[in-house]
Amino acid sequence: MKAIKEIFPLLSSPRKVVITTHQKPDADAMGSSLALYHFLTGFGHSVTVISPTNWAGWVDWMPGARLVLDYEKNRVKADAIMDDTDWLFCLDFNIFHRTKSMTDKLKDLACTKILIDHHQEPDSTSFTFGISDTSKSSTCEMIYDFIVDSGNADKLTMEINECIYAGVVADTGSFRFSSTHAGVHTLVADLKTRGLDHGKVHEKLFDNFLENRLRFTGNVLLNRMEVFYEYNTALVAIPKADLIKYQIKTGDSEGLVNFPLSIQGIKLVALVIDRDEERKWSFRSKGEFDCNTFARKYFEGGGHYNASGGRSSESLDEAVENFKKAMIENKNLLQ
Repeated sequence: MKAIKEIFPLLSSPRKVVITTHQKPDADAMGSSLALYHFLTGFGHSVTVISPTNWAGWVDWMPGARLVLDYEKNRVKADAIMDDTDWLFCLDFNIFHRTKSMTDKLKDLACTKILIDHHQEPDSTSFTFGISDTSKSSTCEMIYDFIVDSGNADKLTMEINECIYAGVVADTGSFRFSSTHAGVHTLVADLKTRGLDHGKVHEKLFDNFLENRLRFTGNVLLNRMEVFYEYNTALVAIPKADLIKYQIKTGDSEGLVNFPLSIQGIKLVALVIDRDEERKWSFRSKGEFDCNTFARKYFEGGGHYNASGGRSSESLDEAVENFKKAMIENKNLLQ
């Protein structure tokens, strides 16, 4: 994989470009994709953003979101666009299976593939150009760097700035997580000097839900959370019945995994949701517990040191029991 800076001189020559990200894109995935979309269209490139799946309604406000193709709903059209593309940008994921039903398609494409991502253990051999930097707070921060380092800071429009800020604030937990290094605040200061209304973005990200989501959250914390103080661990297991009862849609469970971290002494939080095809895991930790290694070892997942995801194919009850066994095996690391 060649250094990302090697494509900087090529930006001024218009090309057909596809931007994609992981399934069920969050604020960082959608924000980075749309920020890059606006930046590249400014050079005259023909750009299409393709999401492997649907996405949360609370990112629909982002400038350009209405133009994003849902691959599962527009497979024929999306395949035709990808077959004709010159560049494929892969953002906020570093291995093709994170794109679900797009996996084989992306592997088979003969175009130039470009990686911009901040997760661990990238499949670097699958990309022509790229950058993988786990020290970065978010992929949106990396898109900001891409624009500035290419000598095009003057192209940071308000549309781009809002998308970048949304991803940064979401992936840093509103600047709470350890990934919030000094450069993040410098980035935000620069966006503010360019006229960013950060309060507007916060409102659209965090004050944009229906009543049922708040009641669902209350039910989860009251009835679905177990705390294992001897292991400094909290587990939240959500059955499918709860999703149906509260009419939960894509994105409505975002952020739930962070609530138990506020409990004194808790080092590890695990959230598992009973989806139709599998059980989806989210892990968060404080301090020296490595969520990435834990998720890879036990739950076919991975991600960051203090924030990772995974999956289980067995039933919810079996998945919970397997987690408890893994928790006990890691007792020494949790104390």
